Amino acid sequence: MSTTMQPPPSAPKNTNRIGFTMADYKGGDSTLCAGCGHDAITAQIIKAFYEYGVEPHKVAKLSGIGCSSKTPAYFLSRSHGLNGVHGRMPALATGVMLANKTLTAIGVSGDGDTASIGMGQFVHMLRRNVPMIYIIENNGVYGLTKGQFSATADYGSKAKSGVVNALPAIDVCALAIELGCNFVCRSFAGDPKQMVALLKAAVGHRGTALFDVISPCVTFNNHEGSTKSYKYAKDHEELLHEISYVPFFEQISVDYREGEVKDVELHDGSHIRLRKAAQDYDPTNKAEALQTLRRCQESNEFLTGLIYINESKPDFMTILNTTDSPLATLPQERTQPSAEDLKEMMAELM
Repeated sequence: MSTTMQPPPSAPKNTNRIGFTMADYKGGDSTLCAGCGHDAITAQIIKAFYEYGVEPHKVAKLSGIGCSSKTPAYFLSRSHGLNGVHGRMPALATGVMLANKTLTAIGVSGDGDTASIGMGQFVHMLRRNVPMIYIIENNGVYGLTKGQFSATADYGSKAKSGVVNALPAIDVCALAIELGCNFVCRSFAGDPKQMVALLKAAVGHRGTALFDVISPCVTFNNHEGSTKSYKYAKDHEELLHEISYVPFFEQISVDYREGEVKDVELHDGSHIRLRKAAQDYDPTNKAEALQTLRRCQESNEFLTGLIYINESKPDFMTILNTTDSPLATLPQERTQPSAEDLKEMMAELM
């Protein structure tokens, strides 16, 4: 019998910096309508997490109810996942991060799940600055219930049935900034380059990263008269800046003249670079962000890019002064009060 040792298998090609392949970030096959904008968003989530080098088993995927909330099944199959009831995803995310703050939480919601039944939970999550990426796949209609207008449908837009929307829209980005969210961006499902850069920056941010994505519904809201169709989005997009992203593990270099680029450092050492497009814009200026959103709304444009960022505000875990070790990993003797402690607490209540 030969005793010759076989050489070890060679390292797999096409892996990211932590040794995972793109396939490790994929999920099941989509059951959404062919051409749905949500599937385009899923593809960019897979690409962004792969390129950044997020460990799949250290991700928590969360969602509520709706077409959008089905999409976590289509990416990161090795991650933890919890599909909750309608509009209650923020509470689930808060509980997950309180239990294990070392996870990367990504929640996928819709305009109905967030801006209608889930509005109460959404606003308090923003106030608390829960560390998570919160994606709103925004198509302006209820795709699971025959295409009625949602709360983000623009005033004067027309439904597939011909009905005209007579109610004003809720701008989730403006609302988020007003409520203290410190990472607010918007993109279009048809702009993969911008989406990937913003998603990577969202991973590097500490706190709630609100990401509103205009995601056309090809079945109920992709017709003439819709303000969230592919054609309307391409014709009415107001691009703030060209975006590039430099992760913390790459060398930061300066290759531009002063005044051409706004360079923002994230809490983990990554940098997001905002190269001026049509206007000189400062995403760290809260008042300017709100004024620009209002101006675009009045001119029937929708703003895309990093709208507002503030890296100085502490996240919810820091505010609560949680332990360095995740609560979910603490042994029982550290979490269960003794009989003496219980007696003392009861005495204080008398």
